[in-house]
Amino acid sequence: MNVETKCLHAGYEPQNGEPRQLPIYQSTTWKYASSNDMGKLFDLEAAGYFYTRLQNPTNDMVAAKLAALEGGVAAMLTSSGQAANFFALFNICETGSHIVASSAIYGGTYNLLGVTMKKMGIDVTFVDQDASEEELAKAFRPNTRAMFGETITNPTVSVLDIEKFARLAHSHGVPLIVDNTFATPVNCRPIEFGADIVTHSTTKYMDGHAVSVGGAIIDSGNFDWMAHADKFPGLTTPDDSYHGLIYAEKFGKLGYITKATSQLMRDLGSIQSPQNAFYLNTGLESLHVRMQRHCENAMKIAQFLAANDKVAWVNYPGLPGDKYHDLCEKYLPNGSCGVIAFAVKGGRDKAIAFMDSLKLATIATHVADARTCLLHPASHTHRQLSDEQLREAGVAPDLIRLSVGLENADDLIADLTQALALV
Repeated sequence: MNVETKCLHAGYEPQNGEPRQLPIYQSTTWKYASSNDMGKLFDLEAAGYFYTRLQNPTNDMVAAKLAALEGGVAAMLTSSGQAANFFALFNICETGSHIVASSAIYGGTYNLLGVTMKKMGIDVTFVDQDASEEELAKAFRPNTRAMFGETITNPTVSVLDIEKFARLAHSHGVPLIVDNTFATPVNCRPIEFGADIVTHSTTKYMDGHAVSVGGAIIDSGNFDWMAHADKFPGLTTPDDSYHGLIYAEKFGKLGYITKATSQLMRDLGSIQSPQNAFYLNTGLESLHVRMQRHCENAMKIAQFLAANDKVAWVNYPGLPGDKYHDLCEKYLPNGSCGVIAFAVKGGRDKAIAFMDSLKLATIATHVADARTCLLHPASHTHRQLSDEQLREAGVAPDLIRLSVGLENADDLIADLTQALALV
């Protein structure tokens, strides 16, 4: 099936007399006829459900759809995109491990790696994703366990050279993990370009309507954990909490997701509720249609902004002449996303005056849903940082993140026009 058809049909195939729409299994527990039947589940000797913290049929069917959309072998839903990125990395890292990550990633993920995971004894080196392969190779260490980047960065809207990152990761015997939230599998499937694991904040375009928070991890099944057994003991040596089973041996290509589910989700419990998984599936059914409209609208808005004399600069990879246009043509030929980074001439004060004058677009922390919204990181999400610190994080002090929705583009341009006229 093509991706458009998978959005509607993958993951759940109703049988004769069953509900056509994905059912919500709103239950914490399942009944079994004997103690032995349930015991097999706890030993991972049989497939089935016994407690929703680990697995739930609704969640599993939506996860299967995401795996199909990304071209992976298995997937797992999480409570948020933050939880997805943490689980994806922590599943193969431990105290003493090291991660190489792009410095242009979302601020919350940057803090997760640079502060919180450092407290756990997991170090990180942030790199300029546009640097040469020779320069990037210097960041790797003997204890490096993963490389991480975003297909389209938040909020700078830069495009990752996935193949370059994949070559580097694999040449050092580690997997490449790519956060594909902004592109979605409709516009880019990183696994096809060498990524090993893909993560998502499903809260964004996948849900599409700002109604449910969630995340997901999809494993390609392509990385050979046993070939690098010394680097990944959690997957290649016995797990005493499951009677000494070895995930990569017992479950093969499903070992990574099985470990994440049966070990990390068991212990940390960052589950996505079945109700939210149902909402997510409803959003996925129209994802292919919505992404096309998001990209069409964003292109019109980016062109409008680029031609306006009150706008200092515009970053949108779909624009010819944009720094990342060539990479966009390579990895995102059908469109990138609906997010634009730009600046109003005059700095912070002018940016705030412009945003406060908008009538249709909403000032909101959210991004990538049906309604147009925008944010000034220096005044909001990164408010605690100085201008120098903002630049070090790759965020210009005057940057405005505009998430273009599904409204009529002419109405949006009219709103932007009147707000810019007041600056």
